[in-house]
Amino acid sequence: MIKKERRIIYLAGFLFALPFALTSYINSSFLESYMETKYVGLVYIIASIITIFGLVEISRILRNIGNRNATMLFSLVTLFSLIGMAFLKQQLLIVICFILYFVSASFIMVSLDIFIEELSKAREIGRIRGTYLVIANLAWVLSQAISGSIIAKSSYKGIYLFSALFMGLVAGIFILFLKNFEDPLYKKISLLKTIKLFLKDKNISKIYIISFILKFFYAWMVIYTPIYLHQYLHFGWDKIGLIFTIMLIPFVILDMPLGRLSDKIGEKKMLIVGLFITTFFTLIIPFVTTMDWKIWAMILFGTRVGAAAIEVMSDNYFFKIVTAEKADVIVFFRNTSSLSYIIGPLIAIPILLYIPSFKYLFFVLGAILLSGVLISIRLKEVK
Repeated sequence: MIKKERRIIYLAGFLFALPFALTSYINSSFLESYMETKYVGLVYIIASIITIFGLVEISRILRNIGNRNATMLFSLVTLFSLIGMAFLKQQLLIVICFILYFVSASFIMVSLDIFIEELSKAREIGRIRGTYLVIANLAWVLSQAISGSIIAKSSYKGIYLFSALFMGLVAGIFILFLKNFEDPLYKKISLLKTIKLFLKDKNISKIYIISFILKFFYAWMVIYTPIYLHQYLHFGWDKIGLIFTIMLIPFVILDMPLGRLSDKIGEKKMLIVGLFITTFFTLIIPFVTTMDWKIWAMILFGTRVGAAAIEVMSDNYFFKIVTAEKADVIVFFRNTSSLSYIIGPLIAIPILLYIPSFKYLFFVLGAILLSGVLISIRLKEVK
């Protein structure tokens, strides 16, 4: 029974990752068609603030209605938000739909994570979570392979409607299946106590900062790279889709080998190498002006080789020093993504206002990544 339920979650994770990936790299350009570039980041900030406060209260929602019903509800909200973005034309309504989509999708990610935790045996959790991540990352690669052609044929409307179709399937899964899922005892998160623990334990705080730097990198890349390629370098969405498809391949092919390698040589060395690689290729971006999409694909591929290493090593390091009982610490650690969508645009907006060239964003991003190298060097290796 557990294996069957796990396969259902694998399928749900794949079907959810497809629309999330299809829309992630076009949302900023879509919003830009309704507002100035500098205000796009503000919309992400508002959505992320709501997400962070919502996730702090997620245990109350789960205690009241259960994880299955919550996931079904969030899936339906995401579905109708996508339909709204496809058909609505008024700026305010578009922004509301985007915020609902962003918040509900973030809740679904946490809910799916809970399913994986509860349907895994302790001795198999690494293999099960690795399988889940590979399936989700495969969806990201496939989505980028088809997104460009969909936009080229039907603009943004086609992408959002296509994504809504998959969210309908996700909602259907939770309506029809997993009715016998037994929810764990959800505990209220003590935010202040968790922050104090992070400040007290230097290794936890350092790996948290490194994880945040990675999520900051993702946030800037998701928001600003599509705008840069499309609006400033004038790539068509068909070429951008090809570039992003190749860019994301490292997450599919490297996650498992890197995990095994870390068991042999430790996370610290691989973190330093990964940060160096991502920093190097990020700092190249402002100097490249070619319209050859293959060169751009290789440069962004290089950034993700390093990012894959950082992602695997930071997670492995964190879960070596934090036990499963400390759920509040784990949830706080996972909030780095939402936090990055607040701080990232807050830094980007004044740069876009006062510095004439868009490419300076990548210089600043490279400097922030380089600070991660210095933090990694000071990490204590754990066995």
